[in-house]
Amino acid sequence: MSTLTIALASLGGVVLAGVVAHGAWQARKAGPKRAVPTPERSEPREPVMDLEGDAPALADDALAAPPDRRVNRRIVNRLDALIDAIAPLRIEAPVSGAMVLAHLPTTRRAGGKPFLIEGLNTESGEWEAPAHSQRYGEFQAGVQLANRTGPLNEIEYSEFVQKVQAFADGVGAMADFPDMLEAVASARELDAFASQHDAQLAVHLQARSAAWSVGYILQHAGRHGFVPGVVPGRLVLPAPDEGAPPVLTLTFDSQAALADDPNLAALRDVTLSFDVPQTDAGAAPFVAWQASAQALSLGMDASIVDDHGRPLTPEGFGAIGAELSQLYTALQERDLAAGTAAARRLFS
Repeated sequence: MSTLTIALASLGGVVLAGVVAHGAWQARKAGPKRAVPTPERSEPREPVMDLEGDAPALADDALAAPPDRRVNRRIVNRLDALIDAIAPLRIEAPVSGAMVLAHLPTTRRAGGKPFLIEGLNTESGEWEAPAHSQRYGEFQAGVQLANRTGPLNEIEYSEFVQKVQAFADGVGAMADFPDMLEAVASARELDAFASQHDAQLAVHLQARSAAWSVGYILQHAGRHGFVPGVVPGRLVLPAPDEGAPPVLTLTFDSQAALADDPNLAALRDVTLSFDVPQTDAGAAPFVAWQASAQALSLGMDASIVDDHGRPLTPEGFGAIGAELSQLYTALQERDLAAGTAAARRLFS
C-alpha cells in the first residue's frame, strides 16, 4: 500500500470519527438537559411528610424561612368534638389493655369515614389509644363527621354504631350513642364549611427552551431542600415536625420517573404546590412556595404559570397571599387552624 493510500485512509478515519462525534454532540444537544455529575452521597427521602427587587437574593432569604431541621414530635390523632360524633362507653370495673385489643374492630372505618376508640388510662388519667400493658376504666368512640369525600351519612353512621356496639359488648361496656339525625346534620354543616375553606395552591414551571431530564429536575430541586417522595414523580420539602405532611410538593410525569432510562425522558412541565389546611402556617408554606417557584424558574430556565398557562407575576402572588390570609383567619376562628391535627383530619 502506497504512502498516499495510507494517508488517505487515515484521513478518512479522522473524518468519520469527527462525523460520529458531531452527530453524538448534536443528539445530546437536542436531548433533555441532564444533571451535572456530583460526588456520590446518600440521598434523603420523604419520611413515612411580594417578590420584587433583587430576585435571587430574595429567593434565597425566603427559602431559608422554613426550618431546615426536623423536630421529633410526631402528631397523634385524637378524638375532637369539633369534627367527631363521640359516644361514651362506660364499664363497671377497669379492664386490661390486652382484653381491649382483643375486641377492637379489625378496621376503624365506617364507609369513607375513620373512627377512633380511646381508653382512659387508670394510671395517667389520660385518654389514649389502648395499649397492651395498660388498664382502662372508661372508653369513648368517635366517628369523623366529614372529610374530603363528603359528610357522614346515615349508612356510615349505622356502620359505626354496629362496630362500636360489638366492641362494647366484648369489654362489657354500656355505649351512649349520639342521635343519628343530629350527627348527620352536624356533619353536613361541617362539610359545608370545609368545602368553602379548602384550598390547594399550585403553579406550573414550564421549560422556556430545552426540555429537562428527571435527573436535572432532581438536582435543581435538591439544591432547595426537596427530597424524593414515596410516589414516583413526586418530590417534597419536608415539614419540621416528624409525621407531618410536607410543606411543598413538586410533581412531574410519573411515567418518566419509571422509565428504563429516566435521563432520556424529556419533561417540560413540573407542578409546585402546597395543601393549605394540611400545612402549618408557622412553616411559612406560602413564602416557601413563592421563593421555590422563583428560584427553580431561574435555575431551570422556566416560566411560572397558572393552571391556564397564564404567567404568574409578583402582583398575582400578592393577590393570592391576601386571600390566603383571610382563609387562615376563617380556619382559626373555627378552631381549625391550618396544620392542626383536627384540620389535617378534616381536610383529608
